[in-house]
Amino acid sequence: MAQEVTPEEPSPSVDPPENPYLIGVGRADCTGPVADLPMMGYANTEQTARGIHTRLFSRAFIVDDGSKRVVFVTADIGMVSQRLRLEVLQELKAKYGDLYRQENVVMSGTHTHSGVGGYFQYTLFMITSKGYIKPSIQAIVSGIVKSIDIAHRNLRPGRIFINKGQLIDSNLNRSPHSYMNNPEEERNRYEFNTDKQIVIMKFTDLDGDGMGLLSWFAVHPVSMNNTNLMVSSDNLGYASYAFEQEKNIGFLPGEGPFVAGFSSSNLGDSSPNILGPVCVNTGEKCDYLNSSCPIGGKKACVAFGPGEDMFESTRIIGENMYKKAKELYSSAKQELHGPVYSAHQWVNMTDETVPLNSTHAGRTCKPALGHSFAAGTTDGGGELSFIQGDTDGDPFWDGIRDAILGQPSNETTACHRPKPILFSTGEMDSPLPWHPAIVDVQIITIGSLAVVAVPGEFTTMSGRRIREAVKKELEVKESFANAEVVVAGLCNIYTHYITTYEEYQIQRYEGASTIFGPHTLSAYIQRYRGLAKAIAHGTIGELPKGPEPPFFDEDKLFNQLKDPVADVAPADTTFGDVLEQVNPVYKVGEIASVTFVAGNPRNSGDIRDKTFVTVEWFHNDTDSWEIVHTDASWETRFHWIKGFAGRSQSKLEWHIPLTAQTGTYRIQHFGHYKQVMDNNTITTPYVGTSDAFKVTRSFYY
Repeated sequence: MAQEVTPEEPSPSVDPPENPYLIGVGRADCTGPVADLPMMGYANTEQTARGIHTRLFSRAFIVDDGSKRVVFVTADIGMVSQRLRLEVLQELKAKYGDLYRQENVVMSGTHTHSGVGGYFQYTLFMITSKGYIKPSIQAIVSGIVKSIDIAHRNLRPGRIFINKGQLIDSNLNRSPHSYMNNPEEERNRYEFNTDKQIVIMKFTDLDGDGMGLLSWFAVHPVSMNNTNLMVSSDNLGYASYAFEQEKNIGFLPGEGPFVAGFSSSNLGDSSPNILGPVCVNTGEKCDYLNSSCPIGGKKACVAFGPGEDMFESTRIIGENMYKKAKELYSSAKQELHGPVYSAHQWVNMTDETVPLNSTHAGRTCKPALGHSFAAGTTDGGGELSFIQGDTDGDPFWDGIRDAILGQPSNETTACHRPKPILFSTGEMDSPLPWHPAIVDVQIITIGSLAVVAVPGEFTTMSGRRIREAVKKELEVKESFANAEVVVAGLCNIYTHYITTYEEYQIQRYEGASTIFGPHTLSAYIQRYRGLAKAIAHGTIGELPKGPEPPFFDEDKLFNQLKDPVADVAPADTTFGDVLEQVNPVYKVGEIASVTFVAGNPRNSGDIRDKTFVTVEWFHNDTDSWEIVHTDASWETRFHWIKGFAGRSQSKLEWHIPLTAQTGTYRIQHFGHYKQVMDNNTITTPYVGTSDAFKVTRSFYY
């Protein structure tokens, strides 16, 4: 099909540096099982994967200054877990020896809430995602490693530019009451109660041709809400998709040389649902303090995005980020020069002491979650009767907790005050510890840019404080004058939220989910200042490594996900047969839909670099079909409909874009069905094909 060619960005006018960086970019599919697994993010037990909205990708960026090398990975997943990181590092060590290791590899999750779980080794996370699911974690590990492999193979001399700007209309603070508890003089230094800043890195080769883009912006990828059952990369993923589709002319999504990574930042209290929370039953505003409604409580208080539905909201927020990044990319003039550094430590976050003044010190605590954790947020409310902003607790729920899990110790209760503890996870270790104690802290720098890799969801003000502290430490050295510091969120291990001490006192969802207690942020600032100081003064080698995290044997990790039953086709049908056929003609803007007799998608095994869906256009001159969309495309939706006793259907939708070329099309579905014969399990591929149909601009020829 004819593609509009966009001109490549002009060559930079400044002469290339004498010692250019070596730059590599890579992207790889990391989509895991898309059926039966709980999704990771909303902790909603009813939100179980049933198909694909968009595929998930890992994007890797390698920068080498000639003697040292750093890697930044952003993956379309809920968060990077400790288990995932350790398994990736094991694979990298087996392939590359000590080239890629915990000090110089940062792994960040975009925080989409529409990826699947199953890649954790701590009990709390295993409970919410049916355990440790090997096919799920293997897809992500393999995808991340492959993206680094591709970047490694593509290393070539190049240049890096940075730019930043403001994106006003794409995030909203979902806990303004907590934010307002920060000191007035601190708040007065900022125009907004969320970070509006978007920072981009532009990677080019020495000829000025674009290789990639890496961007950070603070917004939760929860435009797809907790009713969505399709795997989706959400708003950050859409921004990557749009940028890559524009640059990789003639390539299908997920293919082509240009890699655009949109990465998470200090998004803790930052929602994309910019119309704000309203009571869905009355249309009134929700209660400001605890986000609940007079009728229906907190379940009736829901925040909405700018679109008519979650798909449109995802596209609008994603497009806003893409357009701003594109503008910053084309105008980027500030070039990065100088060495790259990486500093990393493991820290026991249950045992950090923070000086508060000359006479008093604060301490971090064993992990615990507060009552308001169970309330959820206006982006996705929790079940039961919990509300945000609870500093008193509830004797009823405390009684149930004590009977089932045991009472929190006096020490932990006192340490977390004013948090009323719902789960004292740091004192629960059956069958394995419920939460981590050993946490990664890490900074990488490229020239005057510092990337602070944080192990969770920092709120707006927490992110501002840590950026400021790191900048101050770096700028004592001339080489870091005017340092640009970005916070990369959800890196290396997941430890829930990190609020300021003042926000913690309010105990909304974010404060209740700050698991190491009220002094968590201060402890992190202290640690990241130490890393920044070591980078600035050249003393990285003197940093203590810290206590290594556990790597539990697989036989200790539980798996509650049952294998799929054998697939069954209804009488007089076979797999791939059409149950509901397409219409003969569609107009652009309409939805072409076809339903097939299907197998369980889990029976297709590793689905990376494959597709369940193709939309194909007929070439009259060559008498052949050309694939124009796959299940990685924004325009397609693959719904798997689970029936009873092994019966299932696949409903494929093509949301025909207004730009679609007129002509003849068909939709194909690819899958596998499983049968058991004589105690042998046999998996067989099948293909289903719709009737050919016409796409037209108008029904009036």
